Amino acid sequence: MLKRFINYYKPHKKMLALDMLASLLISVIGMVYPIVTRNMLNIYIKNKMYSTIVWAGVAVLALYALRMFLRYFVQYYGHVIGVKMQSQMRRDLFAHLEKLPFSFYDNHETGRIMSRITSDLFEVAELAHHGPENLLISSAMIILSFSYLCSINFYLTLIVFACVPLLVWVTLHYRKAMRKAFDDRRKSNATINAAVESSVTGIRVTKAYTNTDVEIEKFAEGDVQFVDASKRAYNAMAKFFSSTSFITDVFNVIILIAGGLFMYAEKINFGDYSAFVVSVNLFIGPVNTLINFMEQFQNGTSGFKRFLEVMDVEPEVQAPDAKELTDVQGEIEFKNVSFTYDATQEVLHDINLKIRKGCKLALVGPSGGGKTTLCHLLPNFYRLEEGNGSILIDGKDIRSLTLDSVRRNIGIVQQDVFLFVGTIRDNIMYGRPDASEEDMILAAKRANIHDYIMTLENGYDTEIGERGVKLSGGQKQRLSIARVFLKDPAILILDEATSALDNTTEVLIQHALDELCKGRTTLVVAHRLSTIRNADEIAVVLGGRITEQGTHEELMANEGTYHNLYSLQFRDNDIFE
Repeated sequence: MLKRFINYYKPHKKMLALDMLASLLISVIGMVYPIVTRNMLNIYIKNKMYSTIVWAGVAVLALYALRMFLRYFVQYYGHVIGVKMQSQMRRDLFAHLEKLPFSFYDNHETGRIMSRITSDLFEVAELAHHGPENLLISSAMIILSFSYLCSINFYLTLIVFACVPLLVWVTLHYRKAMRKAFDDRRKSNATINAAVESSVTGIRVTKAYTNTDVEIEKFAEGDVQFVDASKRAYNAMAKFFSSTSFITDVFNVIILIAGGLFMYAEKINFGDYSAFVVSVNLFIGPVNTLINFMEQFQNGTSGFKRFLEVMDVEPEVQAPDAKELTDVQGEIEFKNVSFTYDATQEVLHDINLKIRKGCKLALVGPSGGGKTTLCHLLPNFYRLEEGNGSILIDGKDIRSLTLDSVRRNIGIVQQDVFLFVGTIRDNIMYGRPDASEEDMILAAKRANIHDYIMTLENGYDTEIGERGVKLSGGQKQRLSIARVFLKDPAILILDEATSALDNTTEVLIQHALDELCKGRTTLVVAHRLSTIRNADEIAVVLGGRITEQGTHEELMANEGTYHNLYSLQFRDNDIFE
C-alpha cells in the first residue's frame, strides 16, 4: 500500500523536494534559539559583550523572518501537492469506476461510492501534505535536539531519554486499536452518505407515501451507528493521547529532578541547564507533533485503504486480441446460453434464439423470467463465461470483440429513462457528441419531440433538472429515443420502453419507436402485448427458458402460455380485437 501511495508523489517530486528542504531549514532554524541562549548566558552576558548580544538578537530575528517565509512555502505548496494528488486519485478512481462491470454497481450503493471519492480522498490529501512534512521536521528536530543535548550533558540526556522506549511502546500498542476504530467510523460515515443519497433521490416517493418519519428513522439508525463507531474511535484515541501526554509530562518531571541534582552536584551550570530545558522542549514538541499526527495518519491510511478497495476491483475485461465490430449487419444469435449472477441460482438455461438482420424479436413472459438479463448480455454488460454458450453478432462471438465496438452498435431504450443534469441539447448529443446541430434536430424531429422543444423559451438549451424532473414521462422517453436516433445503431433493444406510460402517450411514443425500429435488428421486451403483435417473431421466456416461439398468430393458435397471457391482459383491460 505504501508503494502505491508514494507513486502519487512522482509527478510532484521537484516541488516535494523543495517542500522538504524548506521543512528541514525550519527545523535547523529552530535549533538556533537554544544555542544563542546558552552562549548568551555563559559567554555574552558574563563577559559584557553588549554589541554581540544585540547582533545575536538581530540575527535570530532575521532567521525567524526567513522561517516565516519558509513556513508559508510549506503550508501553501505542501497543500497544493496534497490537492493535486487528491485530484489525480479522484480522476483515477472515477475512470476506474467507469470501467467496472454492472455487477459492481449491483452490490455497492451510490452514497458509499461517493464517500470514497469525496471524504475519504480529502483525508488522504491531508496525509499526503502533512505526512512527509511532519515526519521530516519532527524527526530532524528530535535528532538535532538529542545531539545538542548530548553536547551539553551526555549523562543527563540519557536519563531524560530513558522514557522514549516507553513512549514507543504505548504508541504501537494503541495504534492497532485506533486503526480498526477509525476504519469502522469511516464505514459508518459511508452508510450515512448512502442513506442521504437514497432518501434525496426518492424524496418524491417519500412524500407521496407520507413516509417522512420512516426515512428519518432509517437515517437515525445509520446516525446511531456512526455515533457508536465515533465513540469507539475517540475512546481509542483518548487512551492514546492521554497515555502519550502523560509520558511527555514525565520528561519535564525528570528534567526538574535530574537537572536539579546535577546542578547541586555542580555537574552542570545555570546557563547550560537553561539551554538544556529549552532544548528538551524542542524535543518534546516534535514528539507531541508525531503523537497528534497519528489521528491524521489513521484517517489518511483508512481513506487510502478504502480507495484501493475500489481500485483493486477488476474492471471489465475483453480478449487481449479483441477485434473491432465493423460493418454491422445486425444478425444476432444466442446459442445454448446459460447464465447466473452469483453462482447460486441459474437465471437463464440453454437459450437458443436467432434474429435475422432487420427483424424484430419480442420477449414476453412473467417478471423475473430472464428477459432483461438477455438484453443485458447482448451488449456484454455481464460477461458470459466460457462453457455457458455464446452470443453472436454477424457470426462473431461478442467475447472476441471489443466492448466499445459492440456497445457502439447497440441502442437501448428502457422503461426507466435516465437523463443527465444539463440541457436538452446535452442529453440528445450524448448519443453522439460529435454530431452536428442539423443531425441533432433531425433526431429530435424523428422522435416527435422537436415541436415541444421549440415551445420552450430556451429551446434546446433548456435545463431539465436532475434526471429530467422538469419533463413529463413521455417527454423524457422521447428525449431518450432522440438520443438513440442520433446514435444510429444497427441493433436496438427496447426494454419495456412504454410500460410506464398512459395509453395516449404510449400511442405517441410507439409511433416514434416504430420509426426507430425501421431497418434495425430489434430485441423487444414488453408486458403490453398489443405493442408486439407485429413482431417478426415472439419468444416466451419462463423460468429462464424459452418455452414457446413463433409469430403472434402461431402462438395464439397453440393456446399455450402466450395465448393465456394475451387473453388475460386484454380481458383485464376490457380491450377486444
